Amino acid sequence: MRTFADNAGRTWQVAVSVTGIEEVKAEADVDLLELVEGGPLLERLMRNPVVLCRVLYALCKGQMEAKGVSAEAFGRGMAGRAITEARTALLEEIVDFFHQEGPTIRREAEKLLAAYRRLLEAVNLRLDGVDTDELVERALASVDVSSGDSPAGSGSTPDP
Repeated sequence: MRTFADNAGRTWQVAVSVTGIEEVKAEADVDLLELVEGGPLLERLMRNPVVLCRVLYALCKGQMEAKGVSAEAFGRGMAGRAITEARTALLEEIVDFFHQEGPTIRREAEKLLAAYRRLLEAVNLRLDGVDTDELVERALASVDVSSGDSPAGSGSTPDP
């Protein structure tokens, strides 16, 4: 069983079991068994925090009820660092549950994370090369403010 903390400081335990998989299917309409079939679910869990939080909600629902935490409060507590920690906890639990397939799932997750990191690096390198002054100058050059004309109306204004 793995744990993570949300941004409100609440600690949650994540445990993947047969019952947990059934609860995730019923509550979140996500079939964790797809992970062993090689479908796109792992990528969705890695990229989509909403899908991830729906799965976590289903797995943590009993704890939420015991703590008096609503689904909305749980969702509000999930952002940034909390999502990263929760994703890691869930993936570790999945790897343990799918014992035989676990190493393959872990490798796939690591490759997806590496690809995501490379993508972010490439975007940051491109952003570093952007000259914001040049962008402003080009935007201003495309606007003709010299004539003082305002946009044409939809017709003449009727007399009162």
